[in-house]
Amino acid sequence: MERLSQEQNKTKALEVKSVFSVDVEDGVSIAMRDIFNKTVPQTDRVIRTTEVILDLLAKHHTKATFFTLAQVAEAFPALVQRIVSEGHELAVHGNKHLLFSQMTPQLARQELSSAKKKLEDISGQYVIGHRAPAFSISERTPWAIDVLLECGFQYDSSIMPIKASRYGWPGFSENPCLLIGNDNRKLVEVPIKPIKLFGKAFPYSGGSYLRLLPYSLIKTGFSQNPTQSILYIHPYELDTKQYPDYYLAALKKESLWTQLKMRSMWFNRKNTIHKLDDLLSCFRFDTMKNFIKATEQQKTLKKINFRELVARGKNSTL
Repeated sequence: MERLSQEQNKTKALEVKSVFSVDVEDGVSIAMRDIFNKTVPQTDRVIRTTEVILDLLAKHHTKATFFTLAQVAEAFPALVQRIVSEGHELAVHGNKHLLFSQMTPQLARQELSSAKKKLEDISGQYVIGHRAPAFSISERTPWAIDVLLECGFQYDSSIMPIKASRYGWPGFSENPCLLIGNDNRKLVEVPIKPIKLFGKAFPYSGGSYLRLLPYSLIKTGFSQNPTQSILYIHPYELDTKQYPDYYLAALKKESLWTQLKMRSMWFNRKNTIHKLDDLLSCFRFDTMKNFIKATEQQKTLKKINFRELVARGKNSTL
C-alpha cells in the first residue's frame, strides 16, 4: 500500500477505467490433475491462447493485468517476458493452482511466497497483486487475507460478493475497499462486481459467464459499471482446437455426468474472442494496479476492519 501511495503522489490524476485481467493457466494440465488424477507437463497451448489475448490487447492499445501461475511461468518464461515487455502488469495466480479451501494457512504461505518469488525472478519486476484460483477466498477462508499480507501483497482480487455453490462471499462489498488487518497492515481488495437481476447478484464480466451469457446482457453489465467492471478471462476459454488424445481417453473413462460437465466447458469458445474484441472497442480498460491508483486518488476506498468483519460472521453485509 505504501508503495502504491508513493507512486500515486508522483503521477497526475488518473482516469478510472474498468480492469482487463487474464488468469494465465493451462487448462489441460489442471483438468488432468484435478479431474482425472493424472500429472502431465504444462502444455504449450497456454502460450498460443495467451498470445491471442496479447495481440488483441495490442490492437486496442490496452494494458492488462496477467495473474499468472508460477508453474506456467517456469515452463514458458518467454511468455512472461513478452507480457512484461509489452507493458502489462504481472501478478500472482498461485504456484500450482491450489484452492484456499484445499490448503492450510502454512501451505498457502508456502504456495504464495514461492509463486511471488518465481514470477519476480523470471520477470525482473516487483509483483504486488494476487488472485486466488477459482475465487477461493470466502467467508470460509478469511485467514487468507493474513497470509496475503504476510507474503507482501498490496492488493487482491479474489472475492465474488455473491452466493454460489463453488465460491462467493455473500454480503462482501461490491466495491474496492481497504482491509485493515493485524498490526494495522493494509490490503486493497477489488471484488468482482456483479450485476443485479431480479433482485439477485450475478457475475457477468468474465469466465464462463462471459462465454455463455448473451452478449447483450454482458454489455449491459459493463454499461452499468463502465469504471467498476473487472473483466477476467482464462486463455483456455479461447482454445478451440481438439484437446490431446490422452485427455480425451481419460475423459471417456469418467461418468456420463463428468463427461457432460467437462464438454460443456468447450461450448461457445469460438465466440469469446469476438465478445472480447467488441468490449475493448466499446469500453476503456487498464491494469489493476492503475485502477487502484486512480481509485485511491479519488479517495473512494472504504476502510474495513478485517477482524471486525470476520467476527460478525458470514451474514454480515458491507
